Amino acid sequence: MLEKLIAEIKTTRKAIVFTEGNDARILEATARLLKEELMDVVLIGDEGEVRAAAAAGTFCIDGAKIIDPKTYDAMDAMVDAMVTLRKGKMTPEQCREALMQGNYFGTMLVKMGLADALLGGATYSTADTVRPALQLIKTKPGNSIVSSCFIMDRGGASDRLAMGDCAINIDPSEDELVEIACETAKCAKRFGINPKVAFLSFSTKGSASSDGVTKVQNAVAKAKECMDAPVDGEMQFDAAVDMSVGQRKFPGSQVAGQANTFIFPDVTSGNIGYKIAQRLGGYAAYGPILLGLNAPINDLSRGCNAEEVYSMAIISIALA
Repeated sequence: MLEKLIAEIKTTRKAIVFTEGNDARILEATARLLKEELMDVVLIGDEGEVRAAAAAGTFCIDGAKIIDPKTYDAMDAMVDAMVTLRKGKMTPEQCREALMQGNYFGTMLVKMGLADALLGGATYSTADTVRPALQLIKTKPGNSIVSSCFIMDRGGASDRLAMGDCAINIDPSEDELVEIACETAKCAKRFGINPKVAFLSFSTKGSASSDGVTKVQNAVAKAKECMDAPVDGEMQFDAAVDMSVGQRKFPGSQVAGQANTFIFPDVTSGNIGYKIAQRLGGYAAYGPILLGLNAPINDLSRGCNAEEVYSMAIISIALA
């Protein structure tokens, strides 16, 4: 999957900004991205500290642009732009203070067209990556939430899955589930998956009842009216992936037994589900890929390694 994306992004030269420029994992990935000439890289941080950290790890970051918010010569213009975006919710002084932080500063670089994508979260929490994006990049027209999906890959397009939402929305409403499904299916297509969307539950076609099951049933009905991919549910995971089980429990379904895009009813089941696939199923997990924003802003796990930073940088630029 990454090889195909690399071939695509090499035809353009886009820029990614890393919000934690002196982190060793970020610097190791930066050195590789620059060596392979995949993208321009902007590192946020004190230049002396960034270069010292790179030297300590013997990472060659020649060609990277290092920007320290404290000495940024266009800060006044950035503050003015942020004040306008916040529409009276933050004073100029509050905006200036926020822009001293890499997450806000990097997000404004993307908003102002000085970078094409952002990758953060090596030390920031998910909330600290998503909050500036919601406030400054904002959701796309027609979207009301930011959601996420993981692309799960085990060696080929025929063995690739999409799972959402596994990281952001704790207990989405039925309308939010529809939005998550729409965005996850679009993301799946971008990564070579022809989506067949299963809304998951502990119930299959009314075999059990609860408020949670009703929520999923209502979401499925709404999704069928607005999505251009096969959609079905509610269904248990075995009915979604095993043809004999699926057609026995859900006869006639275009999705049961052959689903490759899974919509979880809440973040608890989603997070558990993708990690089971990753740890026991042998899938590489790419994500969380944030969905619904006007520009690619993506989040890393604080437990990530340099290989994951490298992969997510490629994905982020491919989405740009």
